[in-house]
Amino acid sequence: MHKAMVLGSSRTLLYCSLLSSSSSSSSSSKLRLPFLKFHKKPSTRVLPGFRPLCTSTPTTTIEAPEELRHSMLLERLRLRHLKDSNKQTSPPKTQEPVISIEKDARTQEFDKRKRKAVTVGSFEELGLSDEVMGAVREMGIEVPTEIQCIGVPAVLDGKSVVLGSHTGSGKTLAYMLPLVQLLRHDEATLGMPMRPRRPRAVVLCPTRELSEQVFHVAKSISHHARFRTTMVSGGGRLRPQEDSLNNPIDMVVGTPGRVLQHIDDGNLVYGDIKYLVLDEADTMFDRGFGPDIRKFLAPLKHRASKPNGQGFQTILVTATMSKAVQKLIDEEFQGIMHLRTSTLHKKIASARHDFIKLSGSENKLEALLQVLEPSLAKGNKVMVFCNTLNSSRAVDHFLDENQISTVNYHGEVPAEQRVENLNKFKNEDGDCPTLVCTDLAARGLDLDVDHVVMFDFPKNSIDYLHRTGRTARMGAKGKVTSLVARKDHLLAERIEEAIRKNESLEALTTDNVRRDVARTKITEQKGKSANLIKMSNQKNKTKAASEKSSSGRTKVMSAQTTGRKSSSSVRTKAMSAPNSGRKSSATKSGKASTPAKSSKTTFKVSKLKSSPASRSQKAPSGGKKHTESRKSSVGKSRASKLSVVGFRGRASYSNKKESLSP
Repeated sequence: MHKAMVLGSSRTLLYCSLLSSSSSSSSSSKLRLPFLKFHKKPSTRVLPGFRPLCTSTPTTTIEAPEELRHSMLLERLRLRHLKDSNKQTSPPKTQEPVISIEKDARTQEFDKRKRKAVTVGSFEELGLSDEVMGAVREMGIEVPTEIQCIGVPAVLDGKSVVLGSHTGSGKTLAYMLPLVQLLRHDEATLGMPMRPRRPRAVVLCPTRELSEQVFHVAKSISHHARFRTTMVSGGGRLRPQEDSLNNPIDMVVGTPGRVLQHIDDGNLVYGDIKYLVLDEADTMFDRGFGPDIRKFLAPLKHRASKPNGQGFQTILVTATMSKAVQKLIDEEFQGIMHLRTSTLHKKIASARHDFIKLSGSENKLEALLQVLEPSLAKGNKVMVFCNTLNSSRAVDHFLDENQISTVNYHGEVPAEQRVENLNKFKNEDGDCPTLVCTDLAARGLDLDVDHVVMFDFPKNSIDYLHRTGRTARMGAKGKVTSLVARKDHLLAERIEEAIRKNESLEALTTDNVRRDVARTKITEQKGKSANLIKMSNQKNKTKAASEKSSSGRTKVMSAQTTGRKSSSSVRTKAMSAPNSGRKSSATKSGKASTPAKSSKTTFKVSKLKSSPASRSQKAPSGGKKHTESRKSSVGKSRASKLSVVGFRGRASYSNKKESLSP
């Protein structure tokens, strides 16, 4: 009863408190000002086991204008942050080409602008003028390649660059189009007109054939851009070249030796040269053109640091770049920027590579014939590469015997004959669909070849890339077939593996591959020897552990045996004590017995003087024999203890007899 009264009183008190709180809140809401905000809310306390009798409605608060502005600003910042995060996480719509740009301190600003390379849909987006675009339209080219997308803006910005891309990717247009535009711009802004013997741009090429190709490209652009170019190369007559240099010119295309010859003769002047292009730069530095290039560059180096557009710009073009050549270029052209495409030193995507491995028993010429016949039956143009001049002649003779018409291209063929042979091979009539050549035709020739056959496998991967670059040019399809002898199996397997994995073929040579194989064998042998050493160490450890355990057992057993021996020695001492007393009493007073150590007695044997009676008694037993036996008995007495004791006892007995006789 008492508990029920307490519960009822508590409920009434709770109800009154809730009513008072609600009334106070209503009264306070009447006094609330519009610019004030009360954050304190009426709190209701509910005891355990009870349900609240009423619920308080939340009061609406009016915020101040300053706080409204602050909250709106925060909301805007939050929305902006969300939009930026969505832009960053959204995937790009167009796939960007991978371009590796080696940075230099002088070209950091250009690198920042070109870091995000975007695929360009047309040449107009590269910043080319209308005059140059007219030439591009006449060529029928619509979409620029990767090297053109990165090379044209770099040259237009006046930077000295190295353009690296695979063969057949359009590197000639990548530097020729912006170079022509720069020449026209200098003529319009700086007032630099054409003058005789004073070109403003020089393009150096390693071979006459490449010089002719570059010259034809420049001529096709000059029909729209209105500039004049001429070609001076080895193998041609000097007089016509001198006449062409005496006319007003803007550009000279030629080989380094012939250009230097015209400079020495006074037919060419350095004064206005502002742009220098080295096409196939790796070939020039790798094949002995380095001294000629340094001689040509010597008077131009002081112009490199001139301001206000009076500097000197260098453009190097290459399809391959070894580390040694790159080191030479960096030393010769300090501050130059390297622009490389993702396809440098890699296989051409549109070319098929086949490797036919020969064991040595097959006839290589017959294998070549089996490869050529189906390809020629389809009407393909085929290039057959050989490593030496003799090999090229042998292949040419063999194919001629098998009624396959061929043309030659190697160093022993005169320059004019080489040009004629190339024209026969390019002819669409198909009279000579096979070109037998050396590596002289592997660089710089723009040919429409369907099939490349390597009769002799190259000695390094760089030559392999240049040979394969004669086919599948500018996205066309092509085929490469290699006849691999046994001596070239290692290099061919390494190149085939790199092609399959789409890896770089930068520095693979026969010597390097053999060295790598030898190193792997040495490492394998070292690994085997290390395993053997580990196994032997483990065996030694187990043996040592077993020996330790056995030595412990032997120590215990030896301790037991020593205990037994000590007890037996005590017994023998006790037994030998009365015997030693008897012996000491029997010996003479002058001969004292020595103390025995560990129950072992030693005796000194001395010669005894026998009496005449004893001699007379012993004489009949036999003269010398008796004396020898006597000596031997003495020797035996020294060696054995028993004989000594017996001898002494006998001697003492004879002495007693003599003493008893009257």
